[in-house]
Amino acid sequence: MLGVEVWYYRSPQSVSRFPWTFKLIIICTIVLVLEFLIPERVWVPNLTLIPILISSKPWTLITSIFLHAGIEHYFFNMLALFFFGIYLERLVGSRLFLEIFFVGGIVGNLGYIVTAYAGLPSAGLLVPALGASGAIYSVMAALAVLRPRLLVYIYGFVPIPISVAMILWALFDIAGLFAPTGIAHGAHLAGLASGLYYGYRMKSEWRRLEGLYYWR
Repeated sequence: MLGVEVWYYRSPQSVSRFPWTFKLIIICTIVLVLEFLIPERVWVPNLTLIPILISSKPWTLITSIFLHAGIEHYFFNMLALFFFGIYLERLVGSRLFLEIFFVGGIVGNLGYIVTAYAGLPSAGLLVPALGASGAIYSVMAALAVLRPRLLVYIYGFVPIPISVAMILWALFDIAGLFAPTGIAHGAHLAGLASGLYYGYRMKSEWRRLEGLYYWR
């Protein structure tokens, strides 16, 4: 039975036949097309995350994850989701990958709300937030814990371990909290924290199960 439990955590067979990473990218692509077809006055106030309106529009904690502020924003988010999402989904399985993604996205949005009410210049009570960055930071942070030596390429050609990259990105976002950059740094940091939690929890569980398995 313990062998089956270890298999569940490790086996790539727990990945959906059509990985959820691809499904999420397709959903974001469809939503981006709809953004161009539907007037902003319709979807911005009803689907983006506006901190001061969250009590009356709680669904925006989720809908805002799939919206993007233009093609460039969409492209870089989906590029990161493709590379890191595929790796993590194969590592932990589709169900847990989805949990990491959505919990990270929601926690990231809550992080943005906190920074908005704190009056930090990187957020605003009336400033809409949108994008999958918090969810993707969660995915990357979990992967950084589980595979810290995995190489990522900064600017496409500078290889560094993903664990080092996450530290650098975290420092950038901490500094960005106190500047009007137009980036939801609070969402990034909150999503990152969520991913670290999942990563360390899974790593601890893997060690416990493998220890029991090999001990017997």
